[in-house]
Amino acid sequence: MIATLSGRVQGVQSDRVIVDVSGVGYEVFLSTESVTRLPEKGGETFLHIHTHVREDAFILYGFLAEEEKELFLILKTVSGIGPKLALAMLSGMAVGELCRAIGEGDLKLLTTLQGVGKKTAERICVELKDKVGHLADGASGGDALSANPVVSGSAVMDALSALGNLGYSDPVAREALGSVKRQVGDEDFAKLTIEELIREGLKALA
Repeated sequence: MIATLSGRVQGVQSDRVIVDVSGVGYEVFLSTESVTRLPEKGGETFLHIHTHVREDAFILYGFLAEEEKELFLILKTVSGIGPKLALAMLSGMAVGELCRAIGEGDLKLLTTLQGVGKKTAERICVELKDKVGHLADGASGGDALSANPVVSGSAVMDALSALGNLGYSDPVAREALGSVKRQVGDEDFAKLTIEELIREGLKALA
């Protein structure tokens, strides 16, 4: 199964992206929020992938953050919620807000999401209220990263890979490079070599 994709953005629609990986174009469905955070055509992107296999289709769902993918998979465990509805829920509400609504049993808020009726909202709260607390607690870091995404590029992707090999998770590594970018500014950040990105990233993680 495909777990991640790293490549160039070839084309973007309202709910999907085509990622060119070494000449092969992969169609990946994304939440609306993730679509808005993609780089422009030709830019480098990295996506966490859930591979959904059906008898008549092989569908890829993509996520810019591990937390978003984790919540997507948790939502799918609820009876009546398939991948399309889970993605629609993520399109309608940020991860932290959605998790807090589930934990607090906020049916009124949950039923504002497309495709979620009262019975489905009740089922979600009953089955998931004890499973999403850690995502709600860690949402501030993810929201900060969403507001200040790292500018994609080959050097950045290589630096992220290197930090991953050192044991840092992708969200943590991205937040570290995001911190470096905010400190030095966009122009100077774009000039940093892979080695400099790794060194400054490690400083931010210290």
